[in-house]
Amino acid sequence: MELPVNRFKQALKEGRQQWGVWQTFGGPDMTELLAAAGYDWVLIDGEHGAFDVPEVRPCLQVVAGYPACSAVVRVCELNTALIKRHLDQGAQTLMVPMINSAEEARAAVSAMRFAPEGVRGYNSATRAGRYGAIAEYGAKAKDELCLIVQIETRAALEALEEIATVEGVDAVFIGPADLAADLGYPGNLAAPEVQAAVEGAIARLKALGVPSGIVTVDETLLERSIATGTRFTALGIDAVMMMQASHGLLSRFRDV
Repeated sequence: MELPVNRFKQALKEGRQQWGVWQTFGGPDMTELLAAAGYDWVLIDGEHGAFDVPEVRPCLQVVAGYPACSAVVRVCELNTALIKRHLDQGAQTLMVPMINSAEEARAAVSAMRFAPEGVRGYNSATRAGRYGAIAEYGAKAKDELCLIVQIETRAALEALEEIATVEGVDAVFIGPADLAADLGYPGNLAAPEVQAAVEGAIARLKALGVPSGIVTVDETLLERSIATGTRFTALGIDAVMMMQASHGLLSRFRDV
């Protein structure tokens, strides 16, 4: 059996735009709904979403049935044990939040790789290795693994070039909500300093040839980010989308 190709990583290398969506709740049924809707990738949020490690596994299995869609798993923190568990259960693309330095980026890369390049515990008899059916899984695994580091602070912005060019970092995701808070504008993504910081980071990454991504419910910031050059862009968040649709439907009939 061959190692599954990471279509998300392949698209990043080719420079193609990939439209995504954020999943924070709902389990595998929600994952399947979003995949069936036609998104290129679904972010299964293990940081702020309602997912413990075992609850991610069925979501990954669902996405595997939709060849046009990829799963991205966000871990809750830079944690070697968490990264290992998600990789073992078959996640090929991980997003690690709050990376503030090249040293932290290198630690994330190390957690993704077997020795001698990293510290990931070796086991090929897992879902990732198709329970031993993938020949030479240990030697091939890193080729189809994709690491996205998330920058969300002023410190990360200052170290952006150093973080983005760490060998093994495949892409950089900008977290505008936490970045806005760290810049002194909590909840205010429309602040000029916040928008300038986001657009500036995207432009700097584009100049480096490093793919960038973003998620935001601020449509102005979203459109400006796309125009500046994001290459994997989340267009919505499941909870926000559901609340907006629910309010919209109710408002049509409440006063009839």
